[in-house]
This record gives sequence, structure tokens and C-alpha cells, in this order.
Amino acid sequence: QVQMVESGGGSVQAGGSLRLSCAASGVIDNTYCVAWFRQSPTNQRQWVSYISPRGFTNYAASVKDRFTISKDGAENSVYLQMNSLKPEDSAMYYCAARRGFSCYVASTDYNYWGQGIQVTVSP
Repeated sequence: QVQMVESGGGSVQAGGSLRLSCAASGVIDNTYCVAWFRQSPTNQRQWVSYISPRGFTNYAASVKDRFTISKDGAENSVYLQMNSLKPEDSAMYYCAARRGFSCYVASTDYNYWGQGIQVTVSP
């Protein structure tokens, strides 16, 4: 059974940085795609980034060049480095995983989810 736990969220001022971690116990190995999503009270769950089993990465236009996704296979962890944060980045952030070599941006394509962690960016 795959379990995913996010950490590293919190409050920061605009322009600051945070690093989210997703610890994935179970079977996160080189056959899983891992993604980050976010959801604010007024918006639907939104895809942020993913990293494929082979290390290919992709980003939503709103975070490209500010966020970086990476993984540490030995630690079974995936990270999201968030720089130049903006108030509109405030949301609950979730990591998610799906087995397969192809990654997708729809939340319905992911089988395993963390409980989410709050990120708040003040002006």
C-alpha cells in the first residue's frame, strides 16, 4: 500500500521560498509518476508539476521558472522547491502518484494522494 505524506509547508512573504517534501512509503520506485497539485478555497484542484519515472519534468505555466520538482529515489521522496512565491500561490498542496511511465495533468489519473499541506503567501 502506497502512503504519501507532505511536509514543509507554512507561511511566507511574497518573494520568499519554501520547499515541500513528499515522503512516499510503499512502492514508489522507478515505475511511478509523482505530481504536485494545489487547491485553494475558491478554485478546483490544479495541477502544478510532475516528474516521470525517468526524471522528465513538466510545470504549469503559472509556476514555470519559479518551481522545481525533484526526487530522491533512495529516500523515496519527491520535492517541490518553490521560489519567488506570490500570494496567488497560496493553497493546500498535495502530492499524488500513479503507476506508469506516462504522466498526466488530470487529478483523476492519480491513484495515491497525500493529506495535503498548507502554503500561505502574504503580500
